[in-house]
Amino acid sequence: MGKKRIATSTSGEDTQKQSAGSSQKKIKKQLIKGVIYVTSSYNNTIVSITDNSGNVCVWSSAGSIGFKGTRKSTPYAATLVSKDAIEKAKRLGIQEAKVVISGIGPGREGAIRGIAGSGINVTSIVDSTPIPHNGVKPPKPRRV
Repeated sequence: MGKKRIATSTSGEDTQKQSAGSSQKKIKKQLIKGVIYVTSSYNNTIVSITDNSGNVCVWSSAGSIGFKGTRKSTPYAATLVSKDAIEKAKRLGIQEAKVVISGIGPGREGAIRGIAGSGINVTSIVDSTPIPHNGVKPPKPRRV
């Protein structure tokens, strides 16, 4: 493993550079309009809130709140996930949002209920669940 080295700086320039770099991280951008993406699967519900250019600002999932196992896939967990994500986004100043839902799972309706009850103006709700247009090739018929 070798010796552990501790870097210490005695000049004042290094400390000024570090303090300037840390103050840049504290700047939060204001988010007035956004897009809320709800991804609902059979096992989990994930809510991501992005700005209009598609950069994720806030996200939350049932596992990150504290649900484990089969409780992550419940509509109640999805309601709490959407409320948690919107509370984080309200700190950034979000006021209105467009909702995009994808996936089939029990958390779809619960997430919409949580978003509607949070006090954010919802401009539109879009379902972007991928649907196969032709599907996979069927198996060969049995030869008996």
